[in-house]
Amino acid sequence: MEKKLLIYSSGGGLGDSVQIVNFLLSVKNLWNDHEIHILESHNNYYFKNKLKNLNLNFIKYIDLKIQYFGFRLSHYFKIKKYIKNNNLFFNVIIDLQTKLRNTCILKIIPHDIFISSTLNNFFSKPKINSSLPKDKNIIIRLCNNINFAFSNKFKKIKFNTDIIDQKYHSEIKKILPNNNYVGLSIKQGHPSRKKELPIAYIIQIAQYLLTISKIPVFLIQKNQIELKNYIHNKIPKAIFPEFETEIDDPCFIVALSKRLSYAITIDNGLMHLLGLANIPMICIFGPTSSEKFSPTIDNIKVLDSKKLFNSNSIELIAPKIIINTIEELEKDIK
Repeated sequence: MEKKLLIYSSGGGLGDSVQIVNFLLSVKNLWNDHEIHILESHNNYYFKNKLKNLNLNFIKYIDLKIQYFGFRLSHYFKIKKYIKNNNLFFNVIIDLQTKLRNTCILKIIPHDIFISSTLNNFFSKPKINSSLPKDKNIIIRLCNNINFAFSNKFKKIKFNTDIIDQKYHSEIKKILPNNNYVGLSIKQGHPSRKKELPIAYIIQIAQYLLTISKIPVFLIQKNQIELKNYIHNKIPKAIFPEFETEIDDPCFIVALSKRLSYAITIDNGLMHLLGLANIPMICIFGPTSSEKFSPTIDNIKVLDSKKLFNSNSIELIAPKIIINTIEELEKDIK
C-alpha cells in the first residue's frame, strides 16, 4: 500500500501557501516514497487554482468536509466519525501550527509519526528534544525538529522558477528585456494594519535607484490605476509589468522575480512570491513580526521599526535608512 504523509495548514491566505512551498519540496525530498497530502482549515486549495502554475503536481488535497478544521471543539467528534467511516490513516502527520486545540484534534487521526511544535514538541512522536532552538518562524522550527528526529537527513530544497510554464518567462522577457531592474512592492493586501510606507518615501527611493542606473519596476495590480498614474508622472522611467500583460496570475510575479537584480518590499503577499525566487531582498516591517514572516532566502536585509525604534510605526523607517540599506545590498551583490 502507498505510504501517505499529511501536512495540516491552518492559514487561509495566499501568502500562507506560498510560504510553505520550499518546505513541501523539502518534505517530498525526505519522504520521496510517500504521497503528500495537505489538509487546509480554510479549504482554499491554492495549489489547485491560483498557484497551479507553480506545477507542484505531487500535492494532493484531503477534504474532510469540515470547514475550519481544528478551530471548533465539535471537530473532535466529527473527525472520529470520519475516521471510522473512511478508514483514515497517515504514516506521517506534520502540524504547521501551534494552537493546542487544533493539535489535539489533528492528533486523533491515526498515524505512525506525528511532528508538531505545539507545547514545545510535547505531542511529537517520536519524541523531539525540547531544548532545540525555538525559532519564531514555525517553518524554520519544524525544519530543525525534523532534522533532529531523522538524523540530519532533512535537506532544504528551494523552488526552481524554471518549472513555471515558459510562456510566463517569454512574456516577462518582452517587458523586462535588459538588466538592472529593481522590484518595488508597496501595497498591503489586508487593510487591518498600517504596513505601507508613505508614497513620498517610495518616490524618493525610486529616484535614488535611477541615480545608480537601476530601473524601478513597480509591482502594482491593475485596479491601482490612480496610484500607477501618480507614480508614472513622478518617475516616467518606471515600469509597471502587470499593466503590460494580459496574464493575471501570482506565478507571473514569481517568474518575473528572476529578471530583477533585487526587490524592496513591505510585508505582503508579494513579498512571499518574490522570496520564492530566492532573489536578494530588502523587507520592511512595521506592526507585523519580521521574525515570523521574513522570507527564508539567501540574501535578505530586514528593516523592522520595532527593532529600530521600538515602535509599530513603519513611517519611522525614513527613505535615508532604506537608501543606506540599498547601498549595503549593492555592495553584497557586486
